[in-house]
Amino acid sequence: MDLRQLEYFVAVAEERNFTRAAERVHISQSGVSAQIRRLERELGAELFDRSGRAATLTTAGKAALEHARAALAAAGAVGQAVGEVTDLIRGRLTVGMVIGCTVTPLFDALAAFHGAHPGVEISLLEDNSDRLVHAVRAGAVDLALIGSAATTPEGLEALTVISERLVAAVPPGHALARRQRVGLRDLVEHPVVSMPPGTGLRTVLEQACAAQGIQPAIALEASAADAIADLAARGLGVAVLSASMAAHYADRLVARTLDDVEIPALLSLVWADTRGPAVRELLAHCRRAFAPGYGG
Repeated sequence: MDLRQLEYFVAVAEERNFTRAAERVHISQSGVSAQIRRLERELGAELFDRSGRAATLTTAGKAALEHARAALAAAGAVGQAVGEVTDLIRGRLTVGMVIGCTVTPLFDALAAFHGAHPGVEISLLEDNSDRLVHAVRAGAVDLALIGSAATTPEGLEALTVISERLVAAVPPGHALARRQRVGLRDLVEHPVVSMPPGTGLRTVLEQACAAQGIQPAIALEASAADAIADLAARGLGVAVLSASMAAHYADRLVARTLDDVEIPALLSLVWADTRGPAVRELLAHCRRAFAPGYGG
């Protein structure tokens, strides 16, 4: 006997009709009947009672059915296991990363994954967070590191790696640098240098301002934290950054937490629930790279 015969046998048993079973397995009724007859000869027993309008299982057929299903399931598991190994030998992964965000643990995870699975081709795509989320949902990107103001984008799974407050960063001589407490209404009295729309930091800022009914004056936009810091250091506006970003520029900027912005700025890995073996493996490396206590 072969798996094809078992597949036809199970189809007839479940459909209780040779014609419907043939349609289900996409061959002619005579082909199904011939294969079932051949299987019965090999087993030495009839599997179906064909005397009525429906094809009903005989006692021998009932005894064989669960074993046939188990054999087909086992064959499917073999195929899946081989397929997963194949994906990890010569697959392809597209990883997204929010623009302007250099996160060393992600690169460490990619390097470790590449060392373990050198046959998997890795592509890295930079974009803003909104477009990366859309690309993950559409299947164009397998895994993405995004900035956001929500824990998990709708329809995706997420692993938050950073959660921190927004800060206003200004040169030491700036009026806000002399204040110990700074809120949104203090911020909007000055021109603001911010990430562009669609980024996590900008989304947090916009949501917080909308909650208070105020409108910030966005003087300049830049996708990279370095550029935002440089513009603020030259007096062109107040930089809005996350706490860990601002810490990199402590030699030239004074950071003040925005006291009344309670929405955290999140940096998260997001992926679709229908992930493949390569994505699962990369996620495992990411979880190790972003160990508890990592803060950017």
